[in-house]
Amino acid sequence: MPLGHLGINVSDLAGARQYYDELMPLLDYEPLLADETQFAYWPAGRKIGTYLFFYPAETAGYSRALPGLQHLAFMVPTRDAVRRVHTWAVDRGNEILHAPQEFPQYPPPYYATFWTGFDGIMLEAVCHKDA
Repeated sequence: MPLGHLGINVSDLAGARQYYDELMPLLDYEPLLADETQFAYWPAGRKIGTYLFFYPAETAGYSRALPGLQHLAFMVPTRDAVRRVHTWAVDRGNEILHAPQEFPQYPPPYYATFWTGFDGIMLEAVCHKDA
């Protein structure tokens, strides 16, 4: 069974919502709910998959080197989708950790891009198809 949902704390709920409202449709997610205490997305078309909930953090500060969340990887259906997400991240001025490429050190096929998103969280778009 897939993971039901993840809750992620963010330093600025409104800023994070603006960021993820742009990103999530590129990853085939759509809004689930939003109010002054949280916002969330679910897989578009009510597909089976993990829901993401965002909450205001009590204190700022994130590091993927500390215990807790290391990164979020989103599976996308095509390599073109990986490149589209990469272009979006570049256009936003996000730090690109790895441009779209194959990663032979991971089980093939593995074509992905990695970048630093809102609050410094490492994000990944990955396609597990050869074409």
